[in-house]
Amino acid sequence: MSTFVVSNHENCRMEINKLEPTSVWGNFSKLNAVPRPSKKEEEVIAFMLEFGSKLGLETFSDEAGNVIIRKPATEGMEDKKMITLQSHLDMVHQKNADTEFDFNTQGIEMFVEGDWVKAKGTTLGADNGMGVAAIMSLLESNYIPHPPLEALFTIDEETGMTGAFELKEGVLKGEILLNLDTEEDDEIDIGCAGGIDVTATRTYNEKEGTHGDAGFQITVKGLTGGHSGMDIHRGRGNANKIMNRLLYLGLDHNVRVSFLNGGSLRNAIPRESVCKLNIVRKQADSFLKKVKELSNVIIQELKEQEPNLIIEVEDIKPAKRVMGLGAQEKMVKAIYAAQNGVYAMSGAIDDLVETSNNIAKVKVEDGKITIGCLTRSSVNSAKLDLANSLRSAFELSGFDVEFSGDYPGWNPNPNSEILTVVKDTYVSLFKDEPRVVACHAGLECGILGQNYPEMDMVSFGPTILGAHSPDERVSITSVQKFWSLLLEVLKRTN
Repeated sequence: MSTFVVSNHENCRMEINKLEPTSVWGNFSKLNAVPRPSKKEEEVIAFMLEFGSKLGLETFSDEAGNVIIRKPATEGMEDKKMITLQSHLDMVHQKNADTEFDFNTQGIEMFVEGDWVKAKGTTLGADNGMGVAAIMSLLESNYIPHPPLEALFTIDEETGMTGAFELKEGVLKGEILLNLDTEEDDEIDIGCAGGIDVTATRTYNEKEGTHGDAGFQITVKGLTGGHSGMDIHRGRGNANKIMNRLLYLGLDHNVRVSFLNGGSLRNAIPRESVCKLNIVRKQADSFLKKVKELSNVIIQELKEQEPNLIIEVEDIKPAKRVMGLGAQEKMVKAIYAAQNGVYAMSGAIDDLVETSNNIAKVKVEDGKITIGCLTRSSVNSAKLDLANSLRSAFELSGFDVEFSGDYPGWNPNPNSEILTVVKDTYVSLFKDEPRVVACHAGLECGILGQNYPEMDMVSFGPTILGAHSPDERVSITSVQKFWSLLLEVLKRTN
């Protein structure tokens, strides 16, 4: 079986390598053969250092683990401003429940379907691997005209933006920064939301399960998930909120939770949740009837956004230890009270989500409850306002609340010189106007701008759908469009 998988993987990579532009897809394939989950980037850092060194280019990593590679200008462009090309090395590691895959040891298995490149049951890593691959292709090229280039490959963007935060003042030499992490090919991003992690924890006393209890496992699965910034406005189901609606029914039936695990990553809308519980046998039929009724209601509510939603209930052996009813009631009511999804739309930019929250992770096990949220906003005061609202809901239920990972937004500069260059180049190439936008996702530009306030920045990239979920896919024709735009922008900078 393993031989078949390896062979199939290699065949997929060969198919990917034939796509145009071949240099970009070839480098993406090489990159995706290297494990690179967030906070475990040792292998991909070594890969990138070796890549730059073999080209004979100035190559080094900083104390954080970011990799910087510099390449001199091609002939006739030596007097132009140095451009910093920036993408992040890490990727979100999400997989379907029925997919056997180890992100720490395996490379991504890719395939082509129509105009899309996808992965087999896992995230693809096009976010931000396509940007990394494009930069690699520029660094190794001996025919593409360009000004002096500085490649900045950051680490841990997806779980804390650690690389951007720890990049020190004075390391970079570029005057212009092109961030290649935007996910719609007709957009030029000039601003983004900031974010803060809100983590609520509390302990509870475990109680002995009652003799004669029935045991059940409830599973919520089949949700689309997605990026908690870019997809938060789409009304997709949140597995933690759905599970909590079902557990709320149990407050009147003496349901006792023994285990709960929903979601995994702070910046991914949770797709799955599993709960194990005990219930007094004589109340089981009544409870299960209500669960079935509510499950049908939820599935009907979400039928347009979540056609593959499944809610399963299975008989299991009752647990020996369960959560006390008091702690359980407080947990359920706190999650019910906590904001999830869009909180406010921008009053300054049409159709832009200003403030949101993602209840990303809920875990109950061995006497401890952990609830993890990622709160985002393009307005710092609104971000803190919502974070304090969440803090209040959780603290009233006996939780300790910690704020961490606070990062700033990126304030738009509509008068940016590089924005004018990219916009005019787009119109010239594609005979259409690009959308100049700010996004609700977190880009590293706002953080980098703290130590490099004079650097002129924009962000663009190819079309990537389903980022942060196993449905992630990147458009082949869009990569061609993105590559053409990038090459022409490099020619036109001053």
